[in-house]
Order: sequence, then structure tokens, then C-alpha cells
Amino acid sequence: MDLQDSSLPTIWTASVTRLSSLMREVTPEFDGRAQIDTIDLGFEEAVTRIRERLQTEDCDVVLSAGSNGEYLRNRIDKPVVLVRPDGFDLMQALTRARRHAKRIGIITYGGELPAFAAFKKQFDLKIEQRSYSTTEEARDLVGELVAQGCGAIVGTGFISELADRAGVAAILMYSPESIRRAFEQAIDLARMLASARSGTRRSVVATDARYSLRRLIGNSDAMIELRDQVRVYGASDRTVLISGETGTGKELVAQALHGASPRRTAPFVAINCGAITESLLEAELFGYADGAFTGSRRGGRVGLIEAANGGTLFLDEIGEMPLTLQTRLLRVLEEREVLRVGSVRPVPVDVRVIAATHNPLDTLAADGRFRRDLFYRLNVLRIALAPLRERIDDIPLLLMNFLRAAGAGAMVIDAPAQETLRRHDWPGNVRELRNLAERIAVLAHAESPLSALTRPLLLRSSPEIGQSATAPLAITHQTPSPPPRPARTSADAATIAEALRVHNGDRQRAADALGISRTTLWRQLKALEKHREPS
Repeated sequence: MDLQDSSLPTIWTASVTRLSSLMREVTPEFDGRAQIDTIDLGFEEAVTRIRERLQTEDCDVVLSAGSNGEYLRNRIDKPVVLVRPDGFDLMQALTRARRHAKRIGIITYGGELPAFAAFKKQFDLKIEQRSYSTTEEARDLVGELVAQGCGAIVGTGFISELADRAGVAAILMYSPESIRRAFEQAIDLARMLASARSGTRRSVVATDARYSLRRLIGNSDAMIELRDQVRVYGASDRTVLISGETGTGKELVAQALHGASPRRTAPFVAINCGAITESLLEAELFGYADGAFTGSRRGGRVGLIEAANGGTLFLDEIGEMPLTLQTRLLRVLEEREVLRVGSVRPVPVDVRVIAATHNPLDTLAADGRFRRDLFYRLNVLRIALAPLRERIDDIPLLLMNFLRAAGAGAMVIDAPAQETLRRHDWPGNVRELRNLAERIAVLAHAESPLSALTRPLLLRSSPEIGQSATAPLAITHQTPSPPPRPARTSADAATIAEALRVHNGDRQRAADALGISRTTLWRQLKALEKHREPS
């Protein structure tokens, strides 16, 4: 029995306050699948505790969330899986928040939630949304929203703790389901890393539903052609470049290519090249040698390229990769070896590379922002994904599948609702459609079990779909809107002061007027305050 337990993945969770309680509720569901230990600490305290324990113990993956998770990711030598809220979580959180206050604030880490605008219209709520990148900024934002009269604040565990201290209703944006998803990802990652280290091939991966062609849903000509391409390209070992708008399912296609390949029993390793900093991306991709830099792990660390040995490496948003790392990636593709940071001994690797981009790489190469030789090396087999607006006949089938997955059961979409769906232009593509399904599922559960999706229910779930459906399908004589204000990187003190005065101290509106992000404005205000301090 002990031997069996020792073979299970070891996962440590690091969280504070309400999120810790939620994780403890979900953890027992994974008994028998992983050894899970909870660390009720955050930020530097969590880093210190984890480093101390790693001297005598080991874990495969650390699970955390929000700014705490990002903080850990940059400071410990273990993979960190983040709990990520989805549209369903946001719907539930907003519903709870409205019971406490009419004026609501949402504070997220790193960026805004894509589904926020639709939810705001749907619930007709007075909602202020902010995002933060440092703990100090988070404290300022909570104080600002409280001063503006927000009686409830939705956010991460850290934000909930700050809201509690400020005396307003604190609403955690995570749900048990988002915790379960994160645990599943952590277990999968732990198994993948164990397989890469031991050189074994697990047959369970071969039948993993994530890599099935059945996930490429649709009967349109575009989808039939796509599935045929995946079957043909899957049998090859050449690099593949997938292009398509955001939300068209590029990673889904990459997974299907892996499942259709002889490498299907080996690891599938994915990384978003635009989601992390250059220095961290280098260490994550290529690994590092013992003593490569201050604080590096004793004995070094295997990078994701090595972890994918024998399998598939998926590089999402390859166009965001810094030029210096593009040179190193080109060497991996050409020489089939990887050089860890701080090492002089290359390690042979056998990986198939699949890359994806929403920006035309040939245009980036012409502008000098992407290496032309790397572009040609990646652009061997090409797959261009059609946006959802170009395969509208697939929308009902996709939506019914998403509704079942969201727990709404088998719902029939009536003819008026189908026509409304077809007339929408779907700027968020399949991701937007999936978010819609989650909102519909919440409304269906809140009222009563529904067997049909009607146009009124559809418009209640997403009013903007009705607005686009009333517009003509093609607009050829519309007066073009003025070009957006060019982005700025800084503004002088007088300009900032004037913008804040004009907008009555509202930092978001002032930042919009200045053409900078709210985070940039916050940093410049802090810099000005520091400059005014007497030396």
C-alpha cells in the first residue's frame, strides 16, 4: 500500500484565506490519484516554506492562483499550475455579489476578464473593473473602489482578504470546478514530467480524449478539410505552423495532431510564448545548469524542450517570442539538441514542434520582428483555421456540445435563436461561443430545467448578439471610425495631473485619455511620488 502511494504524483497547494478553504473542500475528491499537501501561506512566506521543505522532501507540482501563483512561479524551482476562473465562475461570483450591493467592483491579476463586458450588460450592474500587477497596487485599488462606493468586491483570495479588511463584502471569483480543473492539469503535468524523466511511454496517454479528432466539431467544408489535414499531417514528423484568429482553437488542433501522430504515447508539452517574461521563458524552454544563476536549483533543471523528448512541443503565440530566443530555438530545430542556460554541453532531443500564431509571421519577418530563417523552418506544413463567422452552419452543433459540457443537458436550439446566432459576427470565435454556453447554463439552472434554447433566453444571456443580429450582414457605406489614439509609454507630471483633474480622479478614465494602461499610470504616479520625496 505504501509503495502504491509513493507512486502517486505529489502536489503542494499554496494559497491564503478563502481560497485555502475552497481547496481543502475539493482536495478529498483526488484521494487515490495524488498526494496533496496544503500550505496555507502566500508570497514570500510560501516561498520560504517551500524552499525549506524541498531540502528534505520533494513534490512534482505546486498549485496556486492569482498574484500569489505568479510570485511563486518566478521564485521556486518547481512547475506551478495556476487556478484560472472562467466565465461560469464570474457569473456565479457576480450573482453572489449582487446580493450584497448594487455597486460592485472586480479586481483581477494581470489583465481584464474577456467575458466581463458581456456579463456587465447582461446583469445591468454598476461594475468597476480593475487589474493589478503588484500587491501594493492591489491595496490601492481596493481602497479606490471602496471610496467610489463599491459595496462588494470580486477577486482572488488576496483581493478577498483586502476587501474583508476594508469592511466590504468579499466575493471569491473561483469555484470548486475551477479548482478541480487545476488539479487535473497538475496531475497530468506531474505524470508527463515523470514519463519524460524515466523514458517510459504510458499507454493511457494514447487514449486520452484531449488528443482525439472528435474534439474538432463541425460538419462544414472547413472542418471536414481540417480533420483531413490533421490525419495527413499527423502521420508526418515535420513542423507545423497553425494560424488563426484568437479563439479559433489552435491548441485544440495541435493536440489533435499529437493524437494522430506516432508520438501519441509520448508527452505533449505546451507553452504560451507571450505569457511570460523573456528571462523566465528562456529557463522554462531550455532549462538551466547547476549554478547557472543566483537562486538556481541545485543540480539544474530540465526545460520543457527536454521534457517533451520523444513527443510534441507546442509553441503558442510564437510571434511573441523574443528575437534572442528565436535564435536558440532555430538551433534546436536544426541540430536536434538543446543547450541549457549556463551549460556548455548540448543535450540531444527528439521533439516534433508545432507552432501557432494569430499574427502573420511573414509580416513580422518583413518588419524585422521575427527571424526569417526561423519562419521558413517552421512554415513546412501549414494549417489556417477559419474564423467562426465563416462556418456559421457549425454554430448550433458546437453550442449544443458546449451546453452539455456546461451541465445544461440536451437543449434544442429553436429556429429564431439559430438565425440570431448565425447573424452575429463572433469576434471571439469559438471561445466566445463557449462562454455564451456557460452563461446560458447558469440561467437555465437558476430558473428551471429547460429543454429548448429560445431567442429571448439567448438575448438575455448575451444582449450584444441581438444588437449585431439587427444590423445588416454587410456594411459597405459606413463612415470609418477615427483611428485609435496611439499608445504612449509615459506622460509628464503636468499632463497626468490635468487628466486626473478633468476626470475627477478616476484613474481608468485618465489612463484612457492619456493613451496608456491603468497599470502604467499607476507606476508613473508612484515614480512621481518617489521623485517628490526629500532626499
